[in-house]
Amino acid sequence: MYDIIIIGSGPAGLSAAVYAGRAQLKAVVAERFYGSAGQITDSEQVDNYLGLYGESGFELGEKFRHHALAFNTEFYEGEVACISKTENVFKVEFADKSQFESKAVIYAAGTSRRKLEIKGESEFTGKGVSYCAVCDGAFYKNKTAAVVGGGDTALGDALLLSRMAEKVYLIHRRNEFRGNAMLQEKVRNTENIEIILNAVPSEIIGDNRVNAMKIIREGKEEKIFTDGIFVAVGTVPNSGLLKGFVKLDKNGYIIADEDGVTSVSGFFAAGDVRTKSVRQVITAAADGASCVYSAENYILKNNI
Repeated sequence: MYDIIIIGSGPAGLSAAVYAGRAQLKAVVAERFYGSAGQITDSEQVDNYLGLYGESGFELGEKFRHHALAFNTEFYEGEVACISKTENVFKVEFADKSQFESKAVIYAAGTSRRKLEIKGESEFTGKGVSYCAVCDGAFYKNKTAAVVGGGDTALGDALLLSRMAEKVYLIHRRNEFRGNAMLQEKVRNTENIEIILNAVPSEIIGDNRVNAMKIIREGKEEKIFTDGIFVAVGTVPNSGLLKGFVKLDKNGYIIADEDGVTSVSGFFAAGDVRTKSVRQVITAAADGASCVYSAENYILKNNI
């Protein structure tokens, strides 16, 4: 019987592990893949995590993991298949048929980025292909960047990049954007943003790094020369196994505030998988800490 089962080993889950260790709570971190530190490992360089700037996402993820290990965090590699609760006991079942029980659960499984699913995307991820303009935009000062997408995130990314990059291409598959009208107006009035509509990316090209992208516009193939490509076609919360167990919003995110409290007593949500306005490494780490405090109070209050 664990005090807390932490599901997910990204910044939120590892932060929760550190705080659980400091609180002398018996906890285990369940991770799908051994040694994973979440999507941060895809970032070429992280400059916006307080006190630890200028490192690669992989290096920062390793530091998070070593910090958790310093508090003797237990890890278990396995994919969660089912979560249930009977009275005050949670049961977490894994795909390999193993089962753990706990007094509380912190769910920090994060999100999965929607991919373009085109040739060169996986090869150049972290080498010019990025899924976070806030994280990596500063590296394109006086360079050329391309944003793929048509929603608020894509429009915002294009505006953010336009303040740093010399040229920004905004590529959308439809003939009109889906995003906020005010953002659309700002984009159209920004001189160094070139809008390309009715276009679908078909291939990412480069040597050691991205240098171009092929697109199909109205049936014709074109090549756009760019130093970086920012994919902003949405994310999918990793919450599929929670349907019917905990309340989710219409997009599948777990409904929870900063304390991590959800519709199920003793079940807490941390990081990108919960409803929130900012999804960054620093906010995920904060969520992990908050959820441990909430879980500890829950356990003490209910004398479990």
